[in-house]
Amino acid sequence: MQWAEITVRTTQEATEAVADLFTAAGAAGVIIDDPQLVEQYRGKGVWDYCDLPVSPDGDVRVTGYLPVIAGWEEQLAELSGKVRLLPAFLDAGPGEITCRLVEEEDWANGWKKYYHPLRIGKKLVIKPSWEDYTPAAHELVIELDPGMAFGTGTHATTTLCMEALEHYIKPGTSLIDVGTGSGVLAITAAKLGASAVLAVELDPVAVRVATENVRANQVAAQVEVQQGDLLQSVSRAADLVVANIVADVIIGLAPAVSAVLKPGGLFIASGIIDERLEDVKTALGRAGLSTVEMKQRDGWAAIVARKE
Repeated sequence: MQWAEITVRTTQEATEAVADLFTAAGAAGVIIDDPQLVEQYRGKGVWDYCDLPVSPDGDVRVTGYLPVIAGWEEQLAELSGKVRLLPAFLDAGPGEITCRLVEEEDWANGWKKYYHPLRIGKKLVIKPSWEDYTPAAHELVIELDPGMAFGTGTHATTTLCMEALEHYIKPGTSLIDVGTGSGVLAITAAKLGASAVLAVELDPVAVRVATENVRANQVAAQVEVQQGDLLQSVSRAADLVVANIVADVIIGLAPAVSAVLKPGGLFIASGIIDERLEDVKTALGRAGLSTVEMKQRDGWAAIVARKE
C-alpha cells in the first residue's frame, strides 16, 4: 500500500494547530521534529546521548501520513488550504508543505539492506534471519529478526556485552538479561552454554519478538522470556546479570542486581557513554559490586563487576 508522507514546516507556536489539522484530515498520528526542544534536552543533560542532527533552520517539522486511496489528493488540498490560513491567527512560520509517496513495504523492510551477518569475538556470528550464511566449524550463529524491538546486535554496546559473555559464561551458568529487547544477549548466553536464562522486558512487542527469536534459535529450553519492569518481579538468584541499557538506569538498578546475584556473581553493564563511566562505577561500588574489567568502544563503555 502507498502512503502520502506530508510535512509542514512551521513554528513551535503553531505545532499543535498543525497537528490538529492532520488529525482532521484523517492522519492517524503525527511526527513532530522540534529542534528547539531537542536542544533544550541536550542542554539540560536529560539525555545521556543524542545523535539527532542539528536542524539547519530551527523550524519545526510536523509530518503525517495519509493512505493513497480515492480522494487523498482532495484531503491534501484541503489540509494545504487550512495551513495557509494559520498566519491570520498565529505565527505559523514558513508554512511550507512537501509531499512524497512511500511504500508501506519500505517502512517495514528498508533498513534490512544495511543489516548483514556480523562476526563478534572469537566465535559468535549474528545472522539476520533473511540472510544465507555458512558458518565455520567453531562458530556459534545467533539468527535474529529484530522486528520492532531494539537490538540488531551491531551496536558497540551490544558487541561489548557479547564479547564479555563469551569470556565469562561457563557451562551451566544461570543468567538474567535485563531489558532483553530482541533477545540477542539471552540467546547468545544460551548458545555459549548457559543452562537457565531469564530474559526480562517491559515492552510487550519486544517480549513477542524476543520469544520468536528464542524459538528460531532453538534455545527455548534454556531461555524464558518474561514481561516485567527491570528486576522488580524477579526473585531467582543468578550467576550472572547482563543489562545493556543506559547509565542512569544502571545506577538505579545496581542494588537490585546485587540482591539477585549469587556470591561471586558477575554483572555485565553496558549502554554507558564514556562520560558516565565513573558515575556508574561508583554506584556499583556502593552496591557491593567491585569492578573487574572495563572496555570502551566508539564512545561507549561496558563494565564487568563482581559481587563481593
